[in-house]
Amino acid sequence: MQEIPEYLQTAVDMITRLGLNVLAAIAIFIVGRWIAKAVRRFFRRMLSKNNTDPTLASFTANLAYYSALTVTIIAALSRVGVQTASLVAVVGAAGLAIGLALEGSLANFAAGVLLILFRPFKVGDFVEAAGVVGTVQEIQLFSTRLKTPEGKRVILPNSMVTGDKIVNNSAEGTLRVDMVIGVSYDADIDQTRQIITEVVEADPYVLSDPAPIVRVTELADSSVNFAVRPWTEAAHYLDVYFNVQENVKKRLDAEGISIPFPQQEIRLFQQN
Repeated sequence: MQEIPEYLQTAVDMITRLGLNVLAAIAIFIVGRWIAKAVRRFFRRMLSKNNTDPTLASFTANLAYYSALTVTIIAALSRVGVQTASLVAVVGAAGLAIGLALEGSLANFAAGVLLILFRPFKVGDFVEAAGVVGTVQEIQLFSTRLKTPEGKRVILPNSMVTGDKIVNNSAEGTLRVDMVIGVSYDADIDQTRQIITEVVEADPYVLSDPAPIVRVTELADSSVNFAVRPWTEAAHYLDVYFNVQENVKKRLDAEGISIPFPQQEIRLFQQN
């Protein structure tokens, strides 16, 4: 039997090893991809059970999937014989460059994750955030959308929202409406307090518990000022604020109690 030339035997051995390595790489890729999909399903189920925001749940699951898939591809290429050290370095450098280029966007994204996880407010809440007052319409990963009482739509970067104080007017369900009503010094204090209290308690949106407060708060230059503090549901804050002041004015006018305006007395002295 004729002996196989050495160079041919070497080529056969190389092809065999390469074929086995390719098969092993394909097997690694198939198994790794299956594991990546399993990881994605696991994260989706886990986050869904914890009532996590669907946007964040989907993003986290996909991030885990592509991370596992990247590791799988690198492992498969390494099995074939590709030098993956330089590839990892390139991927790392590209990630760093992208991170620096998208620094502001990444800050907004991180802030969005915090907003979704810790939920300082939810859609429908009436809040003050980054100096803007409005109703929350949408919370996204990069921005939060508010609708102001004037009907304006305001889109705030999430980094601005988390970087400033957040006042959630809807979190407790009820709000205290703070008003100051001034009357003339000639008015009877007890009568005025009784009139204001009756008007406040007659408003359908004012709560009886906690009871509204009507107290003299200041003896001002031109008026005796009453602090009026009724409680109401957050959704009816503006209704109470406007209705009470209008009805108090009408009732005081009917009772002959005046609401003074600032006045100054000027005296002229004639010098001979």
